[in-house]
Amino acid sequence: MPAGLLRPALLAAARSPRLERGVTRMRATRALVDRFVAGSAEPQAITAASALRDSGRFVTIDYLGEDTTDPAQARNTVAHYRELLAALGELPAAVEPGTVRPLEVSLKLSALGQSLPHDGHLIALDHAREICAAAAAAGVAVTVDAEDHTTTDSTLSIVRELRADFPGTGTVMQAYLRRTEADCREFAGPGSRIRLCKGAYREPESVAYQQAAEVDAAYLRCLRILMDGAGYPMVATHDPAMIEAAQRYADEAGRKADEFEFQMLYGIRDVEQRRLAADRRQIRVYVPYGDQWYGYFMRRLAERPANLAFFLRALAPANRR
Repeated sequence: MPAGLLRPALLAAARSPRLERGVTRMRATRALVDRFVAGSAEPQAITAASALRDSGRFVTIDYLGEDTTDPAQARNTVAHYRELLAALGELPAAVEPGTVRPLEVSLKLSALGQSLPHDGHLIALDHAREICAAAAAAGVAVTVDAEDHTTTDSTLSIVRELRADFPGTGTVMQAYLRRTEADCREFAGPGSRIRLCKGAYREPESVAYQQAAEVDAAYLRCLRILMDGAGYPMVATHDPAMIEAAQRYADEAGRKADEFEFQMLYGIRDVEQRRLAADRRQIRVYVPYGDQWYGYFMRRLAERPANLAFFLRALAPANRR
């Protein structure tokens, strides 16, 4: 299947309960999932975070889950974050007040109840506030993740409210959305923390660029806005061209190495992550954990054909049995 059709197909599969049941039951799937997901429980996530910190990398941890329609499940997600933050608070942070926090958690608001039919926005806001308060007590930063475009207005509204009490709350901008340049200008003020990624959801052409070249161009425009702005850019990419451009834009804007950071996913381009850390560049690794890994896993397959090829090779022995 051509790459232009493969990515939309995989992103559609990420939302399919029937395919989820099939894929999650395959024993061969687990080997590849373990490459991208740091286990199912908090102790495994803490072990992964500790190893990354020992190698000179920053960490952000995400308890996997999204599109929650059960209030009890949303509360369960909050409980997991509280347990995670209590454990992170015991790790040596090695950070002075006022500097970048090396330990962080990432939140998906749809996992906190944003999608609930009654008062979902307010429920997610209250849950996010609870997590932000626990994170502040533990000396851990918080960034609110981006999801599909239908949640963007609600998500950015919640981020505005969280910043009133927790000014260091970060947020994520997806460059493939046509609105993102304007959002970057609005949110990248003094004290802001913006993670810029290309985007990982299936979106209609009316709201998102579809061609890779268009997305790359949009990413560079947004990156320039952030580097020239007053906030702290977090450059989430594995693309060597974007990494080079980010360093160039930072130099042109007069930014020092500690005034922005690179971000990459757990299990992807580990050698490059270590190279950046050895070069005294700030590099943060996005570490997901938990049982609800299917949607995240499928989006990783959609991002890189090499990931899908690895998955299919893993399935081959099982198919021969």
